[in-house]
Amino acid sequence: MIDSSQKKPLAERVRPKNLNEYIGQKHLVGHDSVLRKAIENKNIPSMLFWGPPGVGKTTLAKIICNELGLRFYQLSAISAGVVEVRKVIEEAKKWGKVLLFLDEIHRFNKSQQDALLGAVENGTIILIGATTENPSFEVNNALLSRCQVYVLEDMGKEELQSIIDHALANDEWLISKNIRIQENEALFLHSNGDARKLLNLFELIVTQKDNQSNSEIIIDNASTSQILQQKIASYDKDGEQHYNIISAFIKSLRGSDPNAAVYYLARMLDGGENIEFIARRMLILASEDIGNANPNALLMALSTFQAISMLGMPEARIVLSQCAVYLATSVKSNASYVAINDAMSLVKKTGNLPVPLHLRNAPTKLMKDLNYGADYQYAHVFENNFVEQEFLPPNIAGTKFYEPGNNARENEQREFLRKRWKEKYGY
Repeated sequence: MIDSSQKKPLAERVRPKNLNEYIGQKHLVGHDSVLRKAIENKNIPSMLFWGPPGVGKTTLAKIICNELGLRFYQLSAISAGVVEVRKVIEEAKKWGKVLLFLDEIHRFNKSQQDALLGAVENGTIILIGATTENPSFEVNNALLSRCQVYVLEDMGKEELQSIIDHALANDEWLISKNIRIQENEALFLHSNGDARKLLNLFELIVTQKDNQSNSEIIIDNASTSQILQQKIASYDKDGEQHYNIISAFIKSLRGSDPNAAVYYLARMLDGGENIEFIARRMLILASEDIGNANPNALLMALSTFQAISMLGMPEARIVLSQCAVYLATSVKSNASYVAINDAMSLVKKTGNLPVPLHLRNAPTKLMKDLNYGADYQYAHVFENNFVEQEFLPPNIAGTKFYEPGNNARENEQREFLRKRWKEKYGY
């Protein structure tokens, strides 16, 4: 009998070794995709893989390394530092170009990231950094400008099923079992689009059921949920609870309930959630859900983001709580959020409409001869610094995107716009 305890975890045992075995991310490695062509042409730049846990970042990095025939070095920014990075760079100088896969690259501070610049710039190493956080916030501009960013997406049901099928067909231990999948919804729900978690949970369920009986192992929703509920922690930073609790937190802020907001904040802090992730979400909410109804909310959220970076835990909890209570008790408006969404939707429908001639810049004589900038009226020479003129392209003239909310601040804006534009926009 094959003993699974003597083997590596299932996710590692069935890890794809080439692009044909790789499941998911078709937008990156599917037929005729840009990244696949680059891999096949062996023309790979340094890059950053941004996506949630368990979507194939490490696997894809290893496949790329195999395709290029390079030495593979893997570091985690959680445990490694500049010393380890420099050792890899020295190895590259000795052996020639190598591929460095740096997991959790967002954990490196600016000076640690700077240590990579020279080797990336001169091609000594090909860097593939993996991050679950937005590189725009977590990777410094110098390194970001030298790397191509690729976004990896959550696995869908079809891809998760393909991963299970691949494991059942290729893993020696699973092949030795009589397994029948009757229902898979609970398994997929608990994996939350994370392929590694899916396989490890599947192995746990099979092992548990195998110990209970020597007969056919049936995978169904009821027994899956029962087994997994006994094993899953109350707060998993990478799992479903992470998304459920941050969702409840944001909705409590939006719903003006400071008590619920502070409760869910405490749940996240107690579970070890990344404090910058929490602050960043409040920064978004301050603009999306409060906006011009209370412009100070954005300043408060920005100050909070900066303050917690200086303080760290446990003191950061106080600042986060202050900001959460402020946002929850602030007047709300999503008018600016709706306005930009409506404007972007119209841009997609209407394309690149020509800018009216009177609004165009005229730096050359030819442009002036073509009436660029002609008839433009400079607002500051008119009463109240305003003169009525058309700013939108003719095809969409008069379109209203911004509808002020019903609150003191935005009602002032409504009155301001009504006095100037009269009936044009219906304010």
